[in-house]
Amino acid sequence: MQVILNKIDQDFHFEGVGAAGVTVNIDGAADIGGHNLGVRPMEMMLLGLGGCMAIDVILILRKQRIELPDLKITIDAKRIDAIPSIFEAIHLIFHVNEAIKIEKIQKAIELSIDKYCSVSAMLSKSADITFEIQENKQ
Repeated sequence: MQVILNKIDQDFHFEGVGAAGVTVNIDGAADIGGHNLGVRPMEMMLLGLGGCMAIDVILILRKQRIELPDLKITIDAKRIDAIPSIFEAIHLIFHVNEAIKIEKIQKAIELSIDKYCSVSAMLSKSADITFEIQENKQ
């Protein structure tokens, strides 16, 4: 796998290019001179975790012939107060349609965290990863 990072401005704005040619903007925080023109690197890690787990959950449920038409994941993380400021706790909230059996979604999430998601496998070395499921009322 190869990705490319191109510097866009004189400060911390970069364009990342994935292996498939898809781009994403990355920038530093305003307090160090960033311009809010992209996500921060640590935010990108959380988005990677959410994306990895979302794909796993959808694939696991599809194998059971269950479609997940709506999915939103809110991710809260706590970092240690030291340098480097790594994550020590990550909590994911899966917002799902109430029509789908929660037990099946819970099992799919557990399989993602414990077995399939490469991002959670890496982040769990330093952070406690937890989750909850919230049902959207129809």
